[in-house]
Amino acid sequence: MESPSDIPSLNRSQQHALETLSKPAGTQEILPPAVQIQKASNSLASSLPDQGYGIETTTAHILDDIAPALNGQALSPRYYGFVTGGITPAARVAESIVATYDQNVQVHLPETTITTTVEDRALELLLELLDFEVEAWQDRTFTTGATASNIIGLACGREYVVNEALQKRKKQGTNHALVTVGEIGLLAACRAADITSIQILTTLPHSSLKKAASIVGLGRACFHRVSEAEHGLEFDLKSLEDRLNQPNTASIIVISCAEVNTGKFATHSYGDVNALRSLCDQYGAWLHVDAAFGLFARILGSSEEFRYIHRGAEGLELADSIAGDAHKLLNVPYDCGFFISRHVGLAQQVFRNPNAAYLSSGDPSPDQIQSPLNIGLENSRRFRALPVYATLVSYGRTGYKDMLQQQIRFARRIASYFSRHQDFDLLPQDLIGEDNINRETYIIVLFRAKDNALNSTLVRRLNASSQIYVSGTTWQGRQACRIAVANWQVDPERDLTVVQEVVEKVLGDWRQGSL
Repeated sequence: MESPSDIPSLNRSQQHALETLSKPAGTQEILPPAVQIQKASNSLASSLPDQGYGIETTTAHILDDIAPALNGQALSPRYYGFVTGGITPAARVAESIVATYDQNVQVHLPETTITTTVEDRALELLLELLDFEVEAWQDRTFTTGATASNIIGLACGREYVVNEALQKRKKQGTNHALVTVGEIGLLAACRAADITSIQILTTLPHSSLKKAASIVGLGRACFHRVSEAEHGLEFDLKSLEDRLNQPNTASIIVISCAEVNTGKFATHSYGDVNALRSLCDQYGAWLHVDAAFGLFARILGSSEEFRYIHRGAEGLELADSIAGDAHKLLNVPYDCGFFISRHVGLAQQVFRNPNAAYLSSGDPSPDQIQSPLNIGLENSRRFRALPVYATLVSYGRTGYKDMLQQQIRFARRIASYFSRHQDFDLLPQDLIGEDNINRETYIIVLFRAKDNALNSTLVRRLNASSQIYVSGTTWQGRQACRIAVANWQVDPERDLTVVQEVVEKVLGDWRQGSL
């Protein structure tokens, strides 16, 4: 336990947090001044001190020098960069307990700690929120984020498709013992299965998928786009089947559930996903879903206002595995993602720790909870589940549904503003008319200035206001701005006024400077 002399520093830290959080939403500047960042940089220790500064001096250094140079990505409802959620009050309370008790959630030892039981229950509640049957998704775990979850998904997919090819050869009479990639490695397993290549078939993949493919040994070049148009998200089923039918080739199909630049979906009905499922069953392919934030469309229900968005996440219960983020629309602290799979035990084939008795939970647990270190990447894991559990039981299904509906309505109002504005183009350019905007816009708004000179500096100018923050991206070879609405504190009336004021001021300043 801390000594009495440490308590004042702990109190000061907690007081700083309370003062920061007590400020009205939206009043804190999003970006620190450049001079403050420079000051903080200059204040950093240039070398390791021999004796140490002591906790009092270090606390003052952190609160007075470093904290003022941090941005407000979780604090401000108008941080629209990337897809960044905030932290709900319930999740923040739980996070303080996580730091206090500092649990390592790795081995299921229910007689010594409740951590793995809480984690499994939090995953069950999350599955309920997302309208999945809990019993159907027994391989489930929390991760650092959707990138790690995609790594697990592709690793499991790699294991599955090689196993399927081996089973096929065995049925054909080839005398090969059933082996796994996890045991003998990718090259040896592919050789035994007579596989010369493993391909990933998708439409518009996120960069994290290519990173994941590189890590699991498939390579970034293994991706093949099978979309209906050059920049399309929907699958061309004929092209897909042609690729699946290639000899000596194993396949993983990936659905992009809400593309990162537009928020649009690759599938639009149960039938769309079922068609992919049927092809996977026919050709022994694995169906993975990259659903960092798109998966939460399942909580909306099928009301007319949100039916189009909800349909984009229909049928995902037919997938083999799904990767998602909790630190986006669930609004829990970084870093927190999740992975779920319908194939019980497959993750253990890839991720189990062999010959490590000290990492074993002993006799099989009657609750059938798997030790997390045997179904995911990390052996050492923080208690990410507690903020998830806290926020789900605090706000419930209705609370999260209302939250997401507010975010979508606000995004649609922003999209409508840019679509009517004479100086901007709303993207994609086929998103025309109020009806389409109010049907198809999810939480992403993509736009650009019509004037190329302004467009080239638009992101910098908007962010310089420190009242809003947007991401820069490219769309069809040209620069664009991207607004992602993900914070739980969104207030459509208040925030739309601020966005419009910032945009109009940027336009006014640019016109004056360009005269």
